[in-house]
Amino acid sequence: MKAELHCHTTLSDGSFTFDEILDLAIQREVSHLAITNHDTTQELASMVAKGLERGVEIIPGIEISAYDFIRNRRIHILGYFVEPGHAALDTLCSPLLGMRHEGCRIAVDRLMEAGYAITWEQVLHYAEGGTGVYKQHIMHALIDQGYTTTIYGELYKKLFSRGLNGEQPGIAYLPTKYVDAGDAIRAILAAGGVPVLAHPGQYRSFEAVPALVDAGLQGIEVWHPLHGPEDEERARDYAEEYDLVMTGGSDFHGFYGEKEVELGSKSPGIDTVHLLRARKPSSLDA
Repeated sequence: MKAELHCHTTLSDGSFTFDEILDLAIQREVSHLAITNHDTTQELASMVAKGLERGVEIIPGIEISAYDFIRNRRIHILGYFVEPGHAALDTLCSPLLGMRHEGCRIAVDRLMEAGYAITWEQVLHYAEGGTGVYKQHIMHALIDQGYTTTIYGELYKKLFSRGLNGEQPGIAYLPTKYVDAGDAIRAILAAGGVPVLAHPGQYRSFEAVPALVDAGLQGIEVWHPLHGPEDEERARDYAEEYDLVMTGGSDFHGFYGEKEVELGSKSPGIDTVHLLRARKPSSLDA
């Protein structure tokens, strides 16, 4: 049996519903499954109940889209065993959901003005039942209209380029006002959860670890599809230096993933679940 500690559903930017993921988890012999949708804990309580009925422990989680304002780079913070619907998380994350959705609407308007034959209604269809529109939904519409064959490819890079190194940003790129990474950690702790630094190799966020530990960070994601051997080694070193739980997960998004992966393919083992549970704030205060 395996633990899958990083997974997204159609509530955020995954292409699989929770029920589909639960079926897949059972097929893959995943016994512990963390649902870590971006900036929301919606439906987690019902997911926990459904998982219990089918013999899978659902770990209520979240992945908060945060920022390191000192080094000017994105940082994602995973939260495990959080209380679904907790005010600290809702207050912090609800504005993010609204800004992301509105930003994507503006992006679609720009694409239509540039001559791309897609509509906002078409994009909304792909995001149906979720918390809002993501870039993947826009790319899905462009795929269906024949502009590209992949979510993440040359067209994605062209349209959503952040304009680094003096380059012009893509016409669909809109800067997002992220929350402070320290605030994300504190909100997770307030919600009874365990904060973990997500894929530091992907966002080059290793340098922020000391400050994040001071804010209450309890773990670091070592195993991730976009981590190479050097990233894993560096994450291990930080885990040992700062007494952080080493976690991992497939970061499963289904069709919307940056890399094709299998659910449970980056399992850190069941022992990691026990280590995370022991780091819950109530345990720390005992």
